[in-house]
Amino acid sequence: MLNFFAVPITDEWGTTYQLTTAGYTALVLIMIAILLLACYIGGSVKKPGFSTRQLVFSAMAIAVATVTSFIKLLDMPMGGSVTLLSMLFICLIGYWYGVRAGLMTAIAYGFLQLIIDPYIMSLPQMLVDYIFAFGALGLSGVFSGSKNGLIKGYVLGVLGRYFFSFLSGMIFFGIYAADYNMSAPVYSLVYNGAYLGAEAVLTIVILALPPIKKVMGQLKAMATA
Repeated sequence: MLNFFAVPITDEWGTTYQLTTAGYTALVLIMIAILLLACYIGGSVKKPGFSTRQLVFSAMAIAVATVTSFIKLLDMPMGGSVTLLSMLFICLIGYWYGVRAGLMTAIAYGFLQLIIDPYIMSLPQMLVDYIFAFGALGLSGVFSGSKNGLIKGYVLGVLGRYFFSFLSGMIFFGIYAADYNMSAPVYSLVYNGAYLGAEAVLTIVILALPPIKKVMGQLKAMATA
C-alpha cells in the first residue's frame, strides 16, 4: 500500500521515500480538507468557524511563507535553513485569530512543505518533521490578544517547532552525531538550534523596530476588522 503513495530509494545515505503522483495528490487533498474544515469547525463549542476574511488571510500567509521559505540566508547540510522570516507569516495567523486557526493554518503549511520539498525516511519521521514541527507554529495563538503577543507567540511557536525538530534529529538522524563527536541529543540540540535560533533572533530584532511595529499593528487591524 505504501508503494502506491511513495517508492523507496536507497543510496549511500540509506533508504528514503519519493512521493508518487498519488502521494502528491493525497497531500494536496488533505491540505485543502484542513482549510475547508477550518471554515466549519467550532459550531459544537459555540464558536464560529473561519470567516471568509480569516480564510483569505490564512491562505495569503501560507503563500507568503512558502515564497520566503525559498529565500534562504543559510542552508544546512542535513536539512533546515535560515529563511527570510518564513515562520513569522504562519505565526501571524495564530496571533490574529487564536490557537485553532493558527494550528489549522500551520498544519496545512506543513503539508505544503511536504509537497514542495519532501524528505521521507519513514511515516513517523514524516509526521514529526512536517506535520508536528510546522504545525507547532500555530501555538502562537496562545498569546493572541495579549500585550506583546506577537513576539511571545512567535517565540512559543518556534520553540514548539524546535521541540519536534529536536526529537526528529535525535531519533531519526542521530546516526550522524558520531561524525561530530557528539551524542545524538546534543547533536540534535545544536544542529536544530543553530538555524531555528538564528532565524528567530533575526525575526525578533526586526519585529522590535518601530516602523515594523506600526506595520504589524496596521496588518492586524486589517485582518481582524
